[in-house]
Amino acid sequence: MLSSYALDSQVIQKDLCTGCGACQGLCNYWGSCRGRTIGYYDCERADGRCQRFCPRMPTDLAALRKKAFPDEKIVPEIGPFRALYLARAADPAIRGGAQHGGVVTALTELALREGFIDGAVLTRAKDTLDPDGVVVTDPAEVRACSGSSFQIPPTLAALNRALREDTLHKLGVVGTPCKTLAVYKMRHEGLPENDNHAGSIRLVIGLFCGWGLDWDGMEALTKRAAASGAAHVDIPPSKYHSIEFAPRGGGDAVSVNLDEVLPLVRPACRACADMTAEFADLSVGGARSADGWEVDKKWNQIIVRSKTGEELLELARARGVLEFKDAPDTALEKLKGASMGKKRTAVRTLRERFGGLDYLAPNAALLPAAEE
Repeated sequence: MLSSYALDSQVIQKDLCTGCGACQGLCNYWGSCRGRTIGYYDCERADGRCQRFCPRMPTDLAALRKKAFPDEKIVPEIGPFRALYLARAADPAIRGGAQHGGVVTALTELALREGFIDGAVLTRAKDTLDPDGVVVTDPAEVRACSGSSFQIPPTLAALNRALREDTLHKLGVVGTPCKTLAVYKMRHEGLPENDNHAGSIRLVIGLFCGWGLDWDGMEALTKRAAASGAAHVDIPPSKYHSIEFAPRGGGDAVSVNLDEVLPLVRPACRACADMTAEFADLSVGGARSADGWEVDKKWNQIIVRSKTGEELLELARARGVLEFKDAPDTALEKLKGASMGKKRTAVRTLRERFGGLDYLAPNAALLPAAEE
């Protein structure tokens, strides 16, 4: 049995809350404000969906992975793996308003159009700030959710509300690694007497993620870099050691040194060992190749993890929704190396803050060979 105050004492007070929203939209006890999870009332339940779904509550991730991916090949550094592709949206209009190659936008529109899903839980922001979770059922609504925000919204609160209403029965979810892990916990670790209709989740698309930023700090940084608002925010490869803000209305991108940005990283992100969203059907991030940043920033790399993900990607190929190009021979090794870098950071963080890896089982379970 879990303590009635476990979520607060083990996660929020320990600065491990990711702000994903998995505990919200279930009852009136939990909410959020500007990236901070707030407990409005003390709960007397010894166990509950909020605790079960939280990606930072202790979980046997090895067992969860066996349930979710029983027949898949596991690459220790990046999780379940079928294939790696470089791709971009075939529609230039999608690419023009999306992050990198617009793959997630194109796939989500396709999935809704073809009936692969009947609703999608996405994140929508205004000029990259003040993001929130939304449920869209019309493909025409998807592009308003394109792009990225480095603030972390409680997107999964929108998923929980949609599941509770039980009117959509083939839902897709797009989210960062903490959010996709929470979704898989919903699907496989729910309460037997009330699993929140998690069987209605059909598709999960994960987003590569290095970290999220303090809500207020990111707002101040964005307004300083782009006074009129930022239409796009991106992080180039590590050699640039910067974050770029593309001003709304056009103009040259403004580059800010990462030394100014890293102090804004949320403490929970430094304890996260998952860069590539290892619990997902498809995982999507920015491309990395020998062609250089000016080319790569217009493409995505896609990890196919499951049969469901493979089916959607093949549908996209058949419909001409995506353009593909061969991934370089070094792509997988570079991806594995980058992922291990985040795992090692998590190891250091857990040791410094908690004296070892035992404190947070979810991270420890994703740390193969990270101690070497």
